[in-house]
Amino acid sequence: MVEDEWLWGWDETPGIVSVWAESDGRATVWRRLPGSGELICEQERFSPWMLVDRLDAVPERAAVRELAGPGELRFLVTAPDLRGFRKSESALVLPPEEQYLVATGRNYFRGLSFNQLRRMQFDLETTGLSPENSRIFIIAIREPSGVTEILEGEEKDLIRRLVERVRAIDPDVIENHNLHGFDLPFLERRASILGVPLGLGRIGGPGLRQRPSRRRFRFVAPGRELIDTLDAVLRYDFATRELPEHGLKTVARHLGLAKEDREYIRGDRIFAVYQRDPERVKRYAASDVEEVAGVARLLGGAAFALARMAPRRYERLADAGAATGVIDPLLVRAYLRAGMALPAHKEGDGTPHSGAALHLFASGVAQRVVKADVASLYPSLMRAYRIGPARDHLGALLALVDRLVETRLAAKAAGKAAPAGSVERYTQEALSAAMKLVVNSAYGYLAAGGGLTRFADVHAANEVTRRGRETLETMCRELAARGVTLLEADTDGVYFAVPENWSERDERRVVAEVAALLPELVHLEFDGRFAAMLSHEPKNYALLTYDGKLLLRGVAFRSSRAEPFGETFLRRSIERLLAGDVAGVREAYLQTLDALRRRELPTFDVSSRVRLTKSPEEYGETREARRELAYEAMLASGRNKWSTGDRVRVYRTQAGAGGVVDEEDTAGDRRDYDVERYARLLRTTFAARLERAFSPADFAVVFAEPGQMSLFAPPLTGIRTVLEVSESK
Repeated sequence: MVEDEWLWGWDETPGIVSVWAESDGRATVWRRLPGSGELICEQERFSPWMLVDRLDAVPERAAVRELAGPGELRFLVTAPDLRGFRKSESALVLPPEEQYLVATGRNYFRGLSFNQLRRMQFDLETTGLSPENSRIFIIAIREPSGVTEILEGEEKDLIRRLVERVRAIDPDVIENHNLHGFDLPFLERRASILGVPLGLGRIGGPGLRQRPSRRRFRFVAPGRELIDTLDAVLRYDFATRELPEHGLKTVARHLGLAKEDREYIRGDRIFAVYQRDPERVKRYAASDVEEVAGVARLLGGAAFALARMAPRRYERLADAGAATGVIDPLLVRAYLRAGMALPAHKEGDGTPHSGAALHLFASGVAQRVVKADVASLYPSLMRAYRIGPARDHLGALLALVDRLVETRLAAKAAGKAAPAGSVERYTQEALSAAMKLVVNSAYGYLAAGGGLTRFADVHAANEVTRRGRETLETMCRELAARGVTLLEADTDGVYFAVPENWSERDERRVVAEVAALLPELVHLEFDGRFAAMLSHEPKNYALLTYDGKLLLRGVAFRSSRAEPFGETFLRRSIERLLAGDVAGVREAYLQTLDALRRRELPTFDVSSRVRLTKSPEEYGETREARRELAYEAMLASGRNKWSTGDRVRVYRTQAGAGGVVDEEDTAGDRRDYDVERYARLLRTTFAARLERAFSPADFAVVFAEPGQMSLFAPPLTGIRTVLEVSESK
């Protein structure tokens, strides 16, 4: 019961959808009743508090309670108002909402499903990127019911109407893609310039507030949660590594959310298109908010599930790291609930952290491949050997990991049992994903150096790593003893190839036998079987399933910076390679080369995605000393205004200059790219990913220039792939 309180809180008040608190102990809580969906607003009082390590700065009007245990932060100070208190650098002072949630044991969303939130999406269409000299000309709104509305007109009136619609719709959550990176900063600045009150919150005066975050700052509208779906996309791709890019259109296509007749318009041409074809732009804007709603529904469940556990606002958990953003507040709540003093942040003693185990046993092409998965190896070892931080005298971190693992396994099983596409399945899968995220961060929390986490302990982390190496070595030794060929092993599991006469039953038997030899709580599971694998480098490989599906893993095969023509070639050639069709690999190379030289490929296909890290002014200061393709491309395309952090696609022209291209509007594509540069890139960068699949002589034959095949070259039908076995770490 105590450990459940640490994880879930102890106050079962249902339906909290937003909390706003002030430093004087006033809290406003909005709850949506689970049965009726009615929204109620409640005024609460709490005692503002902080933890300090000494009492010399505590004023007389404050109440002080000394906590038990050896932690440095042993004095719990409460007062009617904490503003103006002098505090030491080691003091713990949470935002008022978190003080309220920790003190009361309340959490968001008890008794609610994700679909019961009132979620509204809005998106701005602007004449440019800078709010100083650009304006808003369209605002697209999607209501919780799914109805889409397009606001047009004079900008001042547009902003007023947006505020009116927000108040009328009264959403719990406002969403958009890159909401905090573009829409809210632009809207806030334009409203300020035009003198329009921006009352998007449920309480308080007009204007947005700000809070710090991992990426610059975020805006806050009291009473509503402002959710940027880009955060959910980044969190999802960190786990899956399957998204080619993180922009809304790309993600929507990847997830199957984009309609077949979806309008695509290049960003810098939207206003020009609107002037001659406004209906097209309105369709474009409507699709944006519809896709945002879909992305939030599919990928937003993890943050929603975390908000049901951790004592933080939903919008903070949506962009928080799992270690300091989720585990830290859980530990703070656990210690205060137990009346125990917390340790202060502390630098390590200089002991280096030993890295994770990683073995590459073979490179090249292997047939009949099996993956044995170790579910959360390091957290499992922490649990099995009770390895926790030395300063965690309460044992809270291990207790939380225990409960998180149990909750995750239960949610995973419930999700599999629920009907496909059902609300129950989405809910349970989201909960499982959230638990996995936090569990896997427990080791990182333990190993964090530089005093980044309150309970960092490099000695305990190194002991976990040592146990991990022992466990991995046991797995590999026992698998090899049973006749398999080891390919790659790390903390996620082991890939190995099996003899030709083995059945799936044999594969599962071997995994089960080795699993029985591992420490209790360390689970080795049969995780998949594949027809073939190309092992390129550690953590960089390609897999072909028995039903013909190709899976690419690692930056060698998937990178947001890679040119699309190269990635297309890789996919085609690796499919043929793993199917044993060497002639098909050669054909894919020659066809790509021919398409380049005939300029049959659109310019987008040779462009690479880059992030602009310098402002126009900063680049201007260094331009004479060093010309950089990305910025020269912007200037050559007539774009002399951009923001630091913008991502654009650039390419090199035949004349050696740079150009900017956009996949969403290919009209007028000049295809003036430097053909020979990209032909060289095809061989030296992309074809090189297949180098380990052949002997050097055979690789030279497969990727020889057209018309330059040696008279003594072996026929393609005689070339075979290779698998070079040699252990390295």
